[in-house]
Amino acid sequence: MKITWLGQAGLLFETNGIKIMVDPYLSDSCGKVNPALKRRVPVDESFLKINPDIIICTHNHLDHTDPETLEKLLCGEKSITVLAPQAAWTEARKFGGNHNYVQFNRHTEFTVGGVLFRAVKAEHSDIHPIGVIIEAEAKKYYVTGDTLYNTDIFEDIPQGIDAMFLPVNGVGNNMNMTDAKRFCEKINPKAAVPVHCGLFDNIDMNEFDYEKAVVPEFFKEIKL
Repeated sequence: MKITWLGQAGLLFETNGIKIMVDPYLSDSCGKVNPALKRRVPVDESFLKINPDIIICTHNHLDHTDPETLEKLLCGEKSITVLAPQAAWTEARKFGGNHNYVQFNRHTEFTVGGVLFRAVKAEHSDIHPIGVIIEAEAKKYYVTGDTLYNTDIFEDIPQGIDAMFLPVNGVGNNMNMTDAKRFCEKINPKAAVPVHCGLFDNIDMNEFDYEKAVVPEFFKEIKL
């Protein structure tokens, strides 16, 4: 499995020829609405030329379900599977095309090309947020989506998480580094990757004090 950080909460998973994009934000949509959210790292345009097989949007906020990014990724003739909870699903399917828009609410499972996707609880300001478990190559990857520390989440999470990707910025109804550390200690993944920092702010993710933390770099492969 090759995993690349796309900035903010965006991730690209590549496994056995299948390309999976989670929460791709490859524009400056937020900055156009609010100058305080102008992106500080330019978009790497090469990632907009990728033809993903699956796109996952964890909730309907602009930096996770971004119309500008989706328009470019969904404009081709290739059929893409789009997994999204209700509010994000409603937004994404406006692009139409020969795509499979799957309403991916909590407790829903969907398999594509031998990769199993499972929607799990998240606690966020969107009405329909999810996290997602991705099972491939006999490993389990947990993308929390934007979320606060909520004890109900743990009942959805299986044992043996190989890598977890979680927000640590502490604003916008996300965990801060202290709560993210407690969250990691509860789930005990083999590796924890902090995200959702550095694009709109100057937060240094190297300050995330968790012993199994792996700090990503923009548009580079995450070495787990």
